[in-house]
Amino acid sequence: MPSLAIHRLPMAHPGDLSALAALIEGGRLRAADVRAVIGKTEGNGGLNDFTRGYFTQSLMLLLAAHTGDTPAALTARVPCVLSGGTEGALSPHYMVFSVADTVTTQTGLALGTDFSLAMPNESIGRAAQIHAVAEAVQVAMSAAGIACVADVALVQVKAPAGRGGDPAARTRDPKLLMALSRAAAAFGVGVALGDIAPEAALENALLSDYALYCNRASISSGVEVICNEVIVFGRAKGWAAGLTAGVAPMRDLLDLAGVQAAFQAAPGEVLGVIAKGEPDVSGRIRGQRHTMLGDTDIDAQRHLRGALGAIVAAVAGDGRVFVSGGAEHQGPPGGGLVCVFAREV
Repeated sequence: MPSLAIHRLPMAHPGDLSALAALIEGGRLRAADVRAVIGKTEGNGGLNDFTRGYFTQSLMLLLAAHTGDTPAALTARVPCVLSGGTEGALSPHYMVFSVADTVTTQTGLALGTDFSLAMPNESIGRAAQIHAVAEAVQVAMSAAGIACVADVALVQVKAPAGRGGDPAARTRDPKLLMALSRAAAAFGVGVALGDIAPEAALENALLSDYALYCNRASISSGVEVICNEVIVFGRAKGWAAGLTAGVAPMRDLLDLAGVQAAFQAAPGEVLGVIAKGEPDVSGRIRGQRHTMLGDTDIDAQRHLRGALGAIVAAVAGDGRVFVSGGAEHQGPPGGGLVCVFAREV
């Protein structure tokens, strides 16, 4: 039966895998046991953020050297979810999730993964992507042995962004295409978990009906992937006990109580933190005007990461927190969600 381990590791630059290499070479982690990686790189977080692809390439080359598999084979089965942008107090880092065989009859934190088929540009941000993500979530749940959607804590997805200049794409605006991809993936998670009804006209609600959202979906998008890479976390029988995941929604960017609730739901030694946030499209936070969406010098998502990163890192007491903007339909509108992984003590 499986046992999940989480290693949160620093990086000196976007291609730095020395901390992971030390764990493998020191016998503390088998490269073949690595199931997924989630991390923050110091790029701009946009469509042209090449730090994500650089890290992924470096990761697969390292794992290939220790497993004998090709980098292409590893890329096709080990999700590498990266978010660019470590503004303010955020520190570049990555979380390595490994699964080893053990004997247990306990119930513990489980992990399952799946990859959808490659998404052509004309399918990104449309019903086809919603359905593809929903199916991948169900497959990943089954792989983890998670029997009930209520037992799912979080679904992390890396969604393809395609190329905005491609006439086959839904839009030629690269930022909008990234947002549509995140929104469609969030809807897919919501449909799979029963948080969003699978209506025929669901595609038309993307980026328009913000009353539709999923409190357990965390989505990033980028050109470095061509399919939807899905990681599901939840509780399942046959997994070693000792790790937990606490998840809570944030009603707005200043919802300190929401952040604290996630930490309170996962008491113990913090092993990793994931947070999603979004500049409120109304232009106001608790009735007061914000300028994130109208700043022509600094992108709104960079404002968001700097502000939310400071709040979450202050609670965590550590800058190694995965704070990502682009929270369309991921938690309440203008808010987001926080997930804390911890080892029970």
